[in-house]
Amino acid sequence: MKHRLLIVEDDTDMNNLLKIILQNEDYEVAQAFSGTEASSYFDKNIPDLVLLDLMLPGMTGEELLHKIREEKQCNVPVLVLSAKNALKDKVTLLSIGADDYITKPFEPEEVIARIQAALRRSFLTTETNGSKQDVYSYKNIELYPNLRKVTVQDKELSLTVREYEILYLLIQNPEKVYSREHLYELVWQEGYYGTDHTVNVHVSNLRKKIKEYDLLEEYIQSVYGIGFRLAKS
Repeated sequence: MKHRLLIVEDDTDMNNLLKIILQNEDYEVAQAFSGTEASSYFDKNIPDLVLLDLMLPGMTGEELLHKIREEKQCNVPVLVLSAKNALKDKVTLLSIGADDYITKPFEPEEVIARIQAALRRSFLTTETNGSKQDVYSYKNIELYPNLRKVTVQDKELSLTVREYEILYLLIQNPEKVYSREHLYELVWQEGYYGTDHTVNVHVSNLRKKIKEYDLLEEYIQSVYGIGFRLAKS
């Protein structure tokens, strides 16, 4: 089955170029040329991945990303394409739900590699066998690996792919402390280059989402100078 990708880019030449690149890799491609058009697309279809430009007419990329995550409660991987390369811009986008950030100009090979990595993370499934659990429980959290579903006090969380993977790692080994480097290598599946901000932002977002449904319990503990682990009971 082909993966269906949505390109959201108002520059017609760039949108069409990306379409050709992706079709050559055997992806099914849909196009939107404004934030409003992309939002309407989500009313009828859910793509497997979104390539999202920020400077869009009608609705900005940031507004569309917020709508996808908060209003439509959709955890489809979103890769941002932007000429902005400042760290604060990247951190802001990651904090509102982007899964990756590609700075323009870019090479086609980089885009393809990042798409493939995001799709691998998104469609990674857990085989059901005697050594695997159907559900992991910790305090008021329940994580269902086979469904890629997480609930807190019986309310389902809307998590990005990477937020889910971080929680999945922690809940499988509740006593283990994961360094930021180790988390990055396991979740992003690429080399670590001192990008503490990336890991910190995703953990912060995960904490906030859990806190919305459980104000009293602490779930993720920071271990000074090392990284993160599940908070002790």
